[in-house]
Amino acid sequence: MRKAIFTLTGLCIILLGCYDDDKETLYPTGVCDTSGVTYSGFVQPLLVQSCAYTGCHAGAAPAGGIDLTRFADVQAAALNGKLSGVVNHKIGFKPMPKNGTKLAACTIEKIDAWISKGALNN
Repeated sequence: MRKAIFTLTGLCIILLGCYDDDKETLYPTGVCDTSGVTYSGFVQPLLVQSCAYTGCHAGAAPAGGIDLTRFADVQAAALNGKLSGVVNHKIGFKPMPKNGTKLAACTIEKIDAWISKGALNN
């Protein structure tokens, strides 16, 4: 009798533990939504967190003379290809963030999407 209860309990746990989700729901493909990327909503907060602080690209003597706290400097770096070059670690550019790991692929896609839409102050 004890063995039958254990077997029945085990079977219930196995059956109740399963559910009908598809593979895509359980394991997202990593699609990056770049459709609503704005300067104020994504790019600026990212730069403040990763780049625009004293000792890097802010303060009295910003690295490379690029002050990423000012939109005009960010836009100039975006439109001349430097911003995309450094975050994508392209040949001929100093990889950024300096002495750090490369930004996540989706983050870079969002930056590049914002640039491709004209690097607007939106």
